[in-house]
Amino acid sequence: MSAPPLTQIRSFHLDAPPSKVFPLFTAHGERTWAPGWDPEVLSGAEERASAFRTRNQQGRETIWIVTEYRPEEGQVSYARAALGSNIGLVDVTCTQSPAGGTDVSVRYTLTALSESGREFVSKFLEPEQYSQMIDEWRAATSNALAQSTERQG
Repeated sequence: MSAPPLTQIRSFHLDAPPSKVFPLFTAHGERTWAPGWDPEVLSGAEERASAFRTRNQQGRETIWIVTEYRPEEGQVSYARAALGSNIGLVDVTCTQSPAGGTDVSVRYTLTALSESGREFVSKFLEPEQYSQMIDEWRAATSNALAQSTERQG
């Protein structure tokens, strides 16, 4: 079963500077806004070649490897392998918006490894589903930033 990789990309805006937004897209930072996100660090921290493992609600294990980590440029990328299901890349870019705040771009590129993986990838990257997920990310990260500001203020 050879399947071509499938890709979706969406962007959203957050009313905070990239220096506050970018850390939300690291293994540790995502804990502040993604329910159930509990990565087990296998190697390193955030830097390139760091690795961590997650498990979804059904217990499926995914191994993540940081392939690019450039906080000064607002870029982080991950290779991921959901064993028996799919493999892929996740790219997050945080750029200063001309109007203030940060524009965040999230691209997933996934390849199915099995029939169940094909079903997962197809559903996960379905345009409406992906857009809904990214909108949920926008709301959750915006809320995390607001709570962080309240704690500091």
